[in-house]
Amino acid sequence: MKHPYAFGGQFMPEILMTPIQTLSRNWNAMRNQVDFNQELDFLLKNYAGRPTPLTEVKNFAEVIDGPRIFLKREDLLHTGAHKINNALGQCLFAKRLGIKRIIAETGAGQHGVATATACAYLGLECVVYMGTKDIVRQKPNVNKMEILGAIIVPVTQGSATLKDAVNEALRDWSANYETSHYCLGSALGPYPYPLMVRTFQSVISLEIKEQIKTYTDRTPDLLVACLGGGSNAIGFFHHYIPVESVKLVGVEAGGLGVKSGHHAARFSGGSPGVFHGAYSYLLQDAEGQVLPTHSISAGLDYPSVGPDHAILHDSGRATYTDVIDKDALEAFHLLSRVEGIIPALESSHALAYV
Repeated sequence: MKHPYAFGGQFMPEILMTPIQTLSRNWNAMRNQVDFNQELDFLLKNYAGRPTPLTEVKNFAEVIDGPRIFLKREDLLHTGAHKINNALGQCLFAKRLGIKRIIAETGAGQHGVATATACAYLGLECVVYMGTKDIVRQKPNVNKMEILGAIIVPVTQGSATLKDAVNEALRDWSANYETSHYCLGSALGPYPYPLMVRTFQSVISLEIKEQIKTYTDRTPDLLVACLGGGSNAIGFFHHYIPVESVKLVGVEAGGLGVKSGHHAARFSGGSPGVFHGAYSYLLQDAEGQVLPTHSISAGLDYPSVGPDHAILHDSGRATYTDVIDKDALEAFHLLSRVEGIIPALESSHALAYV
Protein backbone atom coordinates (compact mmCIF):
# COMPACT_ATOMS: atom_id res chain seq x y z
CA MET A 1 0.00 0.00 0.00
CA LYS A 2 1.40 3.39 -0.96
CA HIS A 3 0.79 6.54 1.05
CA PRO A 4 1.13 10.21 0.03
CA TYR A 5 4.07 10.85 2.39
CA ALA A 6 7.07 8.90 3.57
CA PHE A 7 6.59 7.76 7.16
CA GLY A 8 8.19 10.02 9.76
CA GLY A 9 9.00 13.60 8.82
CA GLN A 10 8.58 16.87 10.69
CA PHE A 11 4.90 17.81 10.64
CA MET A 12 5.07 20.57 13.21
CA PRO A 13 3.42 23.95 13.79
CA GLU A 14 5.61 26.91 12.92
CA ILE A 15 6.30 27.65 16.59
CA LEU A 16 8.07 24.26 16.93
CA MET A 17 10.04 24.25 13.69
CA THR A 18 12.96 26.26 15.09
CA PRO A 19 13.33 24.00 18.16
CA ILE A 20 13.14 20.80 16.13
CA GLN A 21 15.56 22.02 13.46
CA THR A 22 18.01 23.15 16.14
CA LEU A 23 17.71 19.74 17.79
CA SER A 24 18.39 18.04 14.45
CA ARG A 25 21.57 20.03 13.87
CA ASN A 26 22.84 19.38 17.39
CA TRP A 27 22.07 15.67 17.19
CA ASN A 28 23.77 15.23 13.84
CA ALA A 29 26.83 17.04 15.18
CA MET A 30 27.08 14.96 18.38
CA ARG A 31 25.75 11.49 17.56
CA ASN A 32 29.07 10.15 16.25
CA GLN A 33 31.40 11.97 18.65
CA VAL A 34 33.70 9.40 20.21
CA ASP A 35 33.85 11.02 23.66
CA PHE A 36 30.03 11.32 23.86
CA ASN A 37 29.53 7.66 23.02
CA GLN A 38 32.31 6.55 25.34
CA GLU A 39 30.77 8.46 28.25
CA LEU A 40 27.33 7.03 27.48
CA ASP A 41 28.71 3.49 27.28
CA PHE A 42 30.38 4.01 30.66
CA LEU A 43 27.10 5.19 32.21
CA LEU A 44 25.12 2.32 30.72
CA LYS A 45 27.59 -0.20 32.12
CA ASN A 46 28.51 1.29 35.47
CA TYR A 47 25.35 3.20 36.39
CA ALA A 48 22.44 1.57 34.54
CA GLY A 49 23.74 -2.00 34.83
CA ARG A 50 24.25 -3.15 31.24
CA PRO A 51 24.49 -5.70 29.80
CA THR A 52 21.18 -7.16 30.97
CA PRO A 53 20.86 -10.96 31.11
CA LEU A 54 19.19 -13.22 28.57
CA THR A 55 17.12 -15.65 30.63
CA GLU A 56 15.71 -18.94 29.34
CA VAL A 57 12.24 -19.60 30.81
CA LYS A 58 12.03 -23.39 30.65
CA ASN A 59 9.09 -23.76 33.03
CA PHE A 60 6.98 -21.28 31.08
CA ALA A 61 7.84 -22.97 27.79
CA GLU A 62 6.95 -26.39 29.20
CA VAL A 63 3.56 -25.26 30.53
CA ILE A 64 2.52 -23.75 27.19
CA ASP A 65 4.17 -26.61 25.25
CA GLY A 66 6.21 -24.07 23.34
CA PRO A 67 9.70 -23.74 21.88
CA ARG A 68 12.78 -22.55 23.76
CA ILE A 69 11.93 -19.07 25.03
CA PHE A 70 14.36 -16.41 26.22
CA LEU A 71 13.57 -13.13 27.93
CA LYS A 72 15.80 -10.08 27.51
CA ARG A 73 15.79 -8.83 31.10
CA GLU A 74 15.50 -5.08 30.76
CA ASP A 75 13.56 -5.23 34.03
CA LEU A 76 16.90 -5.74 35.80
CA LEU A 77 18.24 -2.38 34.68
CA HIS A 78 18.46 0.51 37.15
CA THR A 79 14.88 1.91 37.39
CA GLY A 80 13.43 -1.41 36.23
CA ALA A 81 12.91 -0.92 32.49
CA HIS A 82 14.54 -0.16 29.15
CA LYS A 83 13.62 3.53 29.45
CA ILE A 84 16.90 4.39 31.20
CA ASN A 85 18.85 3.63 27.98
CA ASN A 86 17.18 6.54 26.21
CA ALA A 87 16.91 8.84 29.23
CA LEU A 88 20.64 8.67 29.96
CA GLY A 89 21.44 9.21 26.29
CA GLN A 90 19.21 12.24 25.83
CA CYS A 91 20.04 13.84 29.19
CA LEU A 92 23.78 13.44 28.60
CA PHE A 93 23.30 14.91 25.11
CA ALA A 94 21.46 17.91 26.61
CA LYS A 95 24.02 18.45 29.35
CA ARG A 96 26.83 18.53 26.79
CA LEU A 97 24.91 21.28 24.99
CA GLY A 98 24.81 23.31 28.20
CA ILE A 99 21.08 22.76 28.77
CA LYS A 100 20.07 22.42 32.42
CA ARG A 101 16.30 21.82 32.26
CA ILE A 102 14.73 18.60 30.98
CA ILE A 103 11.07 18.19 30.00
CA ALA A 104 9.51 14.73 29.75
CA GLU A 105 6.14 13.04 29.35
CA THR A 106 5.14 9.72 30.83
CA GLY A 107 2.25 7.27 30.74
CA ALA A 108 3.17 4.15 32.70
CA GLY A 109 5.62 6.25 34.68
CA GLN A 110 8.75 4.34 33.67
CA HIS A 111 10.06 7.03 31.33
CA GLY A 112 9.32 9.64 33.96
CA VAL A 113 11.25 7.69 36.59
CA ALA A 114 14.14 7.06 34.18
CA THR A 115 14.35 10.73 33.19
CA ALA A 116 14.13 11.89 36.80
CA THR A 117 16.90 9.42 37.66
CA ALA A 118 19.17 10.59 34.85
CA CYS A 119 18.55 14.22 35.78
CA ALA A 120 19.34 13.59 39.44
CA TYR A 121 22.63 11.91 38.52
CA LEU A 122 23.62 14.54 35.94
CA GLY A 123 22.52 17.54 38.00
CA LEU A 124 19.64 18.67 35.76
CA GLU A 125 16.20 20.08 36.56
CA CYS A 126 13.38 17.67 35.62
CA VAL A 127 9.76 18.50 34.76
CA VAL A 128 7.44 15.58 33.94
CA TYR A 129 4.00 15.90 32.36
CA MET A 130 1.59 13.10 33.22
CA GLY A 131 -2.13 12.61 32.62
CA THR A 132 -4.25 12.57 35.77
CA LYS A 133 -5.68 9.18 34.77
CA ASP A 134 -2.14 7.76 34.67
CA ILE A 135 -1.15 9.49 37.91
CA VAL A 136 -3.88 7.53 39.69
CA ARG A 137 -3.03 4.13 38.19
CA GLN A 138 0.74 4.59 38.44
CA LYS A 139 1.02 6.14 41.91
CA PRO A 140 4.19 4.22 42.96
CA ASN A 141 6.11 5.65 40.00
CA VAL A 142 4.78 9.14 40.75
CA ASN A 143 6.16 8.81 44.28
CA LYS A 144 9.55 7.72 42.90
CA MET A 145 9.74 10.71 40.56
CA GLU A 146 8.99 13.10 43.40
CA ILE A 147 11.62 11.46 45.64
CA LEU A 148 14.13 11.91 42.79
CA GLY A 149 13.37 15.63 42.71
CA ALA A 150 11.19 15.85 39.61
CA ILE A 151 8.35 18.34 39.29
CA ILE A 152 5.17 16.47 38.28
CA VAL A 153 2.70 18.48 36.20
CA PRO A 154 -0.77 16.84 36.11
CA VAL A 155 -2.50 17.00 32.72
CA THR A 156 -6.30 17.15 32.79
CA GLN A 157 -6.96 17.94 29.13
CA GLY A 158 -8.45 15.43 26.71
CA SER A 159 -8.38 11.85 27.93
CA ALA A 160 -5.78 12.76 30.59
CA THR A 161 -3.41 10.06 29.35
CA LEU A 162 -0.11 9.85 27.49
CA LYS A 163 -1.10 11.66 24.28
CA ASP A 164 -2.27 14.66 26.31
CA ALA A 165 0.93 14.65 28.38
CA VAL A 166 2.90 14.79 25.11
CA ASN A 167 0.83 17.78 23.98
CA GLU A 168 1.62 19.72 27.15
CA ALA A 169 5.31 18.78 27.07
CA LEU A 170 5.56 20.06 23.49
CA ARG A 171 3.83 23.29 24.51
CA ASP A 172 6.39 23.79 27.29
CA TRP A 173 9.29 23.04 24.94
CA SER A 174 8.07 25.48 22.29
CA ALA A 175 8.19 28.27 24.87
CA ASN A 176 11.48 27.26 26.51
CA TYR A 177 13.55 25.44 23.88
CA GLU A 178 16.59 27.70 24.29
CA THR A 179 17.03 26.58 27.90
CA SER A 180 15.25 23.20 27.92
CA HIS A 181 15.46 19.84 26.16
CA TYR A 182 12.38 17.71 25.56
CA CYS A 183 13.33 14.12 26.37
CA LEU A 184 10.74 12.23 24.34
CA GLY A 185 10.32 8.74 25.73
CA SER A 186 9.50 6.66 22.68
CA ALA A 187 10.60 6.21 19.07
CA LEU A 188 7.96 8.54 17.69
CA GLY A 189 7.38 12.24 17.08
CA PRO A 190 9.18 14.42 14.53
CA TYR A 191 12.66 13.65 13.21
CA PRO A 192 15.22 13.27 14.78
CA TYR A 193 13.42 11.77 17.80
CA PRO A 194 12.69 8.35 16.26
CA LEU A 195 16.34 8.09 15.22
CA MET A 196 17.65 9.28 18.59
CA VAL A 197 15.54 6.83 20.55
CA ARG A 198 16.28 3.94 18.19
CA THR A 199 20.00 4.67 18.51
CA PHE A 200 19.90 4.62 22.30
CA GLN A 201 17.68 1.52 22.50
CA SER A 202 19.50 -0.53 19.85
CA VAL A 203 21.93 -1.68 22.55
CA ILE A 204 19.24 -4.26 23.40
CA SER A 205 19.51 -6.21 20.14
CA LEU A 206 23.26 -5.63 19.96
CA GLU A 207 23.67 -7.51 23.24
CA ILE A 208 21.27 -10.28 22.23
CA LYS A 209 23.33 -11.11 19.14
CA GLU A 210 26.27 -11.96 21.39
CA GLN A 211 24.36 -13.46 24.32
CA ILE A 212 22.36 -15.97 22.28
CA LYS A 213 25.65 -17.65 21.33
CA THR A 214 25.89 -18.90 24.92
CA TYR A 215 22.79 -21.04 24.37
CA THR A 216 22.84 -22.00 20.70
CA ASP A 217 24.78 -21.61 17.49
CA ARG A 218 21.59 -20.57 15.69
CA THR A 219 20.01 -17.18 15.28
CA PRO A 220 16.56 -16.84 16.88
CA ASP A 221 13.59 -17.94 14.79
CA LEU A 222 11.32 -15.27 16.25
CA LEU A 223 11.58 -11.98 18.14
CA VAL A 224 8.40 -10.80 19.88
CA ALA A 225 7.98 -7.44 21.60
CA CYS A 226 5.06 -5.43 22.92
CA LEU A 227 4.33 -2.25 20.99
CA GLY A 228 3.21 1.08 22.39
CA GLY A 229 5.11 4.00 20.90
CA GLY A 230 7.69 1.43 19.87
CA SER A 231 11.00 2.18 21.60
CA ASN A 232 11.61 -1.20 23.22
CA ALA A 233 10.46 -3.02 20.08
CA ILE A 234 12.67 -1.06 17.67
CA GLY A 235 15.66 -1.48 19.99
CA PHE A 236 14.90 -5.20 20.23
CA PHE A 237 14.48 -5.60 16.46
CA HIS A 238 17.14 -3.22 15.14
CA HIS A 239 20.20 -5.43 14.67
CA TYR A 240 18.05 -8.30 13.36
CA ILE A 241 16.21 -6.32 10.69
CA PRO A 242 18.83 -7.27 8.03
CA VAL A 243 18.63 -10.94 9.10
CA GLU A 244 15.71 -12.09 6.97
CA SER A 245 15.51 -15.53 8.59
CA VAL A 246 14.41 -13.96 11.89
CA LYS A 247 10.69 -13.26 12.10
CA LEU A 248 9.83 -9.98 13.87
CA VAL A 249 6.47 -9.58 15.62
CA GLY A 250 5.15 -6.51 17.42
CA VAL A 251 2.17 -6.99 19.74
CA GLU A 252 -0.20 -4.08 20.28
CA ALA A 253 -2.83 -3.58 22.97
CA GLY A 254 -6.05 -5.25 21.86
CA GLY A 255 -7.85 -3.90 24.92
CA LEU A 256 -11.40 -5.24 24.95
CA GLY A 257 -11.08 -6.32 21.32
CA VAL A 258 -10.58 -4.31 18.14
CA LYS A 259 -14.25 -4.63 17.17
CA SER A 260 -15.26 -3.11 20.53
CA GLY A 261 -13.49 0.14 19.72
CA HIS A 262 -11.74 0.01 23.11
CA HIS A 263 -8.14 -0.78 22.19
CA ALA A 264 -4.82 0.71 21.05
CA ALA A 265 -4.22 -1.46 17.96
CA ARG A 266 -3.01 1.07 15.40
CA PHE A 267 -2.24 -1.35 12.57
CA SER A 268 -5.42 -3.42 12.65
CA GLY A 269 -7.70 -0.60 13.78
CA GLY A 270 -6.10 2.54 12.37
CA SER A 271 -4.80 4.16 9.20
CA PRO A 272 -1.89 6.42 8.19
CA GLY A 273 -2.07 9.99 9.45
CA VAL A 274 -0.15 12.78 11.15
CA PHE A 275 0.10 12.91 14.93
CA HIS A 276 2.59 14.59 17.25
CA GLY A 277 4.79 15.67 14.37
CA ALA A 278 5.13 12.43 12.41
CA TYR A 279 3.29 10.55 9.67
CA SER A 280 2.53 7.01 10.81
CA TYR A 281 -0.35 4.70 11.64
CA LEU A 282 -2.96 6.35 13.83
CA LEU A 283 -6.32 5.61 15.41
CA GLN A 284 -8.56 8.22 13.76
CA ASP A 285 -12.09 8.64 12.46
CA ALA A 286 -13.17 9.47 8.90
CA GLU A 287 -12.58 13.18 9.55
CA GLY A 288 -9.04 12.60 10.85
CA GLN A 289 -9.93 13.19 14.50
CA VAL A 290 -7.89 11.13 16.96
CA LEU A 291 -9.88 8.34 18.57
CA PRO A 292 -9.71 7.44 22.27
CA THR A 293 -7.63 4.43 23.27
CA HIS A 294 -7.89 1.73 25.90
CA SER A 295 -5.43 -0.72 27.40
CA ILE A 296 -4.95 -2.35 30.76
CA SER A 297 -1.31 -1.19 30.46
CA ALA A 298 -0.63 2.55 30.50
CA GLY A 299 2.54 2.14 28.43
CA LEU A 300 0.61 0.82 25.41
CA ASP A 301 -2.25 3.31 25.69
CA TYR A 302 -1.29 5.64 22.81
CA PRO A 303 -3.13 6.35 19.51
CA SER A 304 -0.11 6.33 17.17
CA VAL A 305 3.09 4.35 16.68
CA GLY A 306 6.69 5.17 15.76
CA PRO A 307 7.36 5.60 12.02
CA ASP A 308 10.03 2.88 11.96
CA HIS A 309 7.31 0.36 12.74
CA ALA A 310 5.07 1.76 10.01
CA ILE A 311 7.93 1.20 7.56
CA LEU A 312 8.54 -2.34 8.82
CA HIS A 313 4.81 -3.07 8.59
CA ASP A 314 4.31 -1.80 5.06
CA SER A 315 7.50 -3.41 3.79
CA GLY A 316 6.43 -6.74 5.23
CA ARG A 317 9.64 -7.10 7.24
CA ALA A 318 7.73 -7.23 10.55
CA THR A 319 4.30 -8.53 11.47
CA TYR A 320 2.02 -6.69 13.88
CA THR A 321 -0.85 -8.20 15.83
CA ASP A 322 -2.74 -7.47 19.05
CA VAL A 323 -3.57 -9.20 22.33
CA ILE A 324 -6.60 -8.42 24.49
CA ASP A 325 -6.39 -7.40 28.15
CA LYS A 326 -7.64 -10.77 29.42
CA ASP A 327 -4.98 -12.79 27.60
CA ALA A 328 -2.21 -10.43 28.69
CA LEU A 329 -3.30 -10.82 32.32
CA GLU A 330 -3.27 -14.61 32.01
CA ALA A 331 0.29 -14.52 30.66
CA PHE A 332 1.28 -12.12 33.45
CA HIS A 333 0.09 -14.52 36.14
CA LEU A 334 1.50 -17.61 34.45
CA LEU A 335 5.05 -16.28 34.12
CA SER A 336 4.95 -14.99 37.70
CA ARG A 337 3.83 -18.33 39.11
CA VAL A 338 6.05 -20.71 37.15
CA GLU A 339 9.24 -18.62 36.79
CA GLY A 340 9.20 -16.23 39.75
CA ILE A 341 9.52 -13.33 37.32
CA ILE A 342 6.81 -10.67 37.53
CA PRO A 343 6.58 -9.06 34.07
CA ALA A 344 5.22 -5.66 33.17
CA LEU A 345 1.65 -5.64 31.86
CA GLU A 346 3.10 -4.24 28.64
CA SER A 347 5.51 -7.15 28.17
CA SER A 348 2.73 -9.57 29.12
CA HIS A 349 1.11 -8.82 25.77
CA ALA A 350 4.17 -10.27 24.03
CA LEU A 351 4.17 -13.28 26.36
CA ALA A 352 0.52 -13.93 25.54
CA TYR A 353 1.35 -14.02 21.82
CA VAL A 354 3.92 -16.76 22.39
